[in-house]
Amino acid sequence: MKRAAAVVAILALGCALCAPVAAEEPAAPMPSLSDVSRLAGRIGDEAPETFATPIKVLLLLTLLSVIPSVLILTTAFTRIVIVLAFIRQALTTRNIPPGQVVVGLALFLSLFVMAPTLARINAEALQPYLSGSMPAEMAIQRGTQPLRDFMFGQAGEGELLLFLQMSGAPEPSTPADVPTYVLIPAFVVSELKTAFQLGFVLFLPFLVVDLIVASVLLSMGMIMLPPVMISAPLKILLFVLVDGWRLITESLIFSFGGA
Repeated sequence: MKRAAAVVAILALGCALCAPVAAEEPAAPMPSLSDVSRLAGRIGDEAPETFATPIKVLLLLTLLSVIPSVLILTTAFTRIVIVLAFIRQALTTRNIPPGQVVVGLALFLSLFVMAPTLARINAEALQPYLSGSMPAEMAIQRGTQPLRDFMFGQAGEGELLLFLQMSGAPEPSTPADVPTYVLIPAFVVSELKTAFQLGFVLFLPFLVVDLIVASVLLSMGMIMLPPVMISAPLKILLFVLVDGWRLITESLIFSFGGA
């Protein structure tokens, strides 16, 4: 029963990405661990025992490998982690900060950016479903709307038109008519485009330092000395003096329309 509850709970989260849209309601506190346990229990009680245990295990492993990627690509994580990776490469510090630190920082910044969206999902879908005042299908529809609103706010018009044309879907008259399977790739491509634009702008000052150091060393005839040995400490010093991490974090959050 516990495995069935886990499988159906993950299926419910996956189905939320393809559900239609619904209306808005006021925000509420974020769900706690007890709320998650109650959700799994409710779904497990409602789910029929139609699959054999090996099939359930296979479905669970498949969903566990797919759901994280889907959730990452429908949130702010993609843009943030790419920009942070650009910064680490521009500093030429190799593995400093470590990859785990970069990914962890990107994860918590993503949670910070997505906090209003998650609060809406909790208020409009999760809490009413746990209280028994809303059926599962309605909860899935309500929970999808805040995530779609976030993706619509970041997806470019050109990318949406491109994927609408390639999908052969009829021209939508309202955002609610845009299918979720069209919205998600348009959002991801837009995030990649924005992340590379931000990375290019942030890379330029470090490139200027590299060019200046290389020119000075060449003029002094120090051809055998790698320029990176001189430019790396200078770039780190410049980054520290301008409070680089604060500026980058602030720029990333404001790029999502945060205040």
